[in-house]
Parts: sequence; C-alpha cells; structure tokens
Amino acid sequence: MTQDQPEADAHKAADILMSAHAGGVPFTPFAAALGIANVADAYAVQRAYVQGQMRARRVAAAGYKIGLTSKRMQEMCGIDSPIAGVVLADRVHASGSTLNAPSYGRLGLEFEIAVRLKRDLVPQGAPSLVEVAAAVEAVCPAIEIIDDRRADYRALDVLSLIADNSWNAGIVLGDFVPAWPDLATIMGEVFVDGTALDRGKGGDVLGHPFNPVAWLAGHLAAHGGGLRAGDVVMTGSIVTTKFPARPTSYRFDLEGLGSVAATVVL
Repeated sequence: MTQDQPEADAHKAADILMSAHAGGVPFTPFAAALGIANVADAYAVQRAYVQGQMRARRVAAAGYKIGLTSKRMQEMCGIDSPIAGVVLADRVHASGSTLNAPSYGRLGLEFEIAVRLKRDLVPQGAPSLVEVAAAVEAVCPAIEIIDDRRADYRALDVLSLIADNSWNAGIVLGDFVPAWPDLATIMGEVFVDGTALDRGKGGDVLGHPFNPVAWLAGHLAAHGGGLRAGDVVMTGSIVTTKFPARPTSYRFDLEGLGSVAATVVL
C-alpha cells in the first residue's frame, strides 16, 4: 500500500475481499497482489472489511477473537504469533445452536475459553494478568466458528489471514459464570456424537487464557482503540480445528465451567 493513499487502498482491498466471500471464491494468499506489505497494512484492510460487513448487515461488533495462541494451532497453520479478528453481533450463537455447513466455504470449529469484560481495558502497553482479571466479569466455554474457504494450510500467509478478519465466522457461547477455577490448569475435552475426540488445558493458550487478552488489549491500544465493557473475547483454541465431514453434534466440556454444544448439518 502507498503512504499517500493507505485508507483508500485498504478499502479497495476490502471490497475485493467482500466480493470473494460473496462469490464463494476459495481462500488463496492475496496480500502481495493487493499491496498488503506488513501487519499494519493487514489490520487496516481488516478494519475496512469489518466496517463494510457492519454497514451491509447493519450490525455492531460484539467482541474479538484471538487466534494462534497455542503451540498446536501455530504448528497447524505454520504461523508463530497470535492474530486478532472482530466478532459481529449477528454471529453470536447460544449453546445448542445448529450450524448449516453449506453456508460457509468450509466450516471449522475451535474450542476455547471466552471472557466477558465488566470494564474498559485500554492500557498504555500490555496489561498484567492481575489487571486483566480485574477487568473480567465472567468466563465460559465457547466454540469459535471459522470459515477458511478451503484454504491450503501448506501455503498460508499471515497477512492474508489477518486481512480476512482472521477467518472468524461467529461464536457459540455457553453460560457465563462470574467465578472460575485456575484457568491455566483446567482441562477441556471435545466430544463428537458423545465420544471423546480431543483434549487440552487452559494453559495451552500462551500459558494462561488471560495472556491472549492482555496481548489483544495492547494490540488494540497501539492502534488507538481498546477493549470495552461488555466485549466478549475468544482466547484461542486449546485443540486443533475440527472440520465436520458429516452431520455431527459437538460438545466441549471445561472443568469447573460447564459445557457448550453445537450441531452441524450438511
């Protein structure tokens, strides 16, 4: 992107991205072709893309997703740093919701701890875990819905991924609870049609689920923003993404926090 017209370039790239989604075009790395040269450019395109989605669908933002916070997810995608995206209000689903796989390019599910803030968190730098904990109102088990549009994970480009709102296509939330056990040590287990499939612990996301929240708060503050009271933040998947290949019921149990469930139909 050029220094003279960064905003115009970002909106042009966002329009191309919106057209690709509308046309069901598979995801391929596009950053270089659209002049997205660095992480700042990628987030500028993401902001323009999200703003376009919000205008088109007349919705507000409900919070944020943080991706690639566990070693397993970073190895799966070949990217070694966290990324952020925006969750739109009309993509927030209650536990037990049914998801229609054909509505997505390729539906993936990730299993996480979500937090909801009771106060603004706009730090000068990355806040401490104590500061994050003081700003959190409640936590819950959650599922992130991603749409990778049939991406080839062997050729992922982090700038393209960021620009594409880090692939967020919604979230499914369990019941928020105002008190929680040690989030670093609690175990989470994913079940498919009642059979255990995978498991991990809260500390698998950057050592503690509040560390991704701290990273996000610092990231937003560096761009003139911040986390606000009422924001929901997805802290990253403790297991690798699951891609339903048939009608399937998923349940994610988090020790001491309850469960969240979703059914996928094809």
